[in-house]
Amino acid sequence: MTLGIDIGFIKLILSHAAAVHGLPVKVEPVDLARIALKRLGLVGKGQQRDRRPTQDELDKLICHFDANPRQIAPIGQIIRFAVATAMRQEEICKVRWSDLESRTRMLLIRDRKDPRNKNGNNQRIPLFAATGYDAWAIVEEQQAKRSNDDDRIFPFNHKSVGTAFRRGCGDLDIHDLHFHDLRHEGTSRLFEAGFTIEQVALVTGHKDWKMLRRYTHLKPETLHAIYAGKAA
Repeated sequence: MTLGIDIGFIKLILSHAAAVHGLPVKVEPVDLARIALKRLGLVGKGQQRDRRPTQDELDKLICHFDANPRQIAPIGQIIRFAVATAMRQEEICKVRWSDLESRTRMLLIRDRKDPRNKNGNNQRIPLFAATGYDAWAIVEEQQAKRSNDDDRIFPFNHKSVGTAFRRGCGDLDIHDLHFHDLRHEGTSRLFEAGFTIEQVALVTGHKDWKMLRRYTHLKPETLHAIYAGKAA
């Protein structure tokens, strides 16, 4: 996957050089190289991650961080919020108190990641307990701890949060779990709660529903609960 991206960058640079600067370069050899590499099996589609944390792993991580008095950032709380909202690590560390609507329990996420729009891709999401963690209650917990005028709900560096998460996984011998897998988990839990693709997209921000489908690795036993809910 990385090699394929590198080839794409090379082609982009050569195309720019020819079109903008008039340099005598050709892009056809890059296309031929890509065909050859595909046939050799050296480039292709990247494998999609389907790693979901178990509830036991989540419980262990949350307890691990909550029990550490030296841990400044509330990583346990952030883990619960990530699953509750299916938000990205960086988004969690950017959302603001001023963008929180208490009456409707809605939160505005500014400039959500979108390959087609770099800025202005704002989205309002509901803060509820559909995934097993109550997003609104977590925000209230954070409100009770607020000690300064920082407008961010979680005023911490997102890279530091990621580093702490990785260390926690190492301490607990939890393998192959990334923070981004929590977004995956939250998305899957929304489907397991019985929401449709259109409804889940209102939380996750996915514009391409085909892309959203790859995030859904549902546990078959949850079909009992979904059926029971529809029957009721």
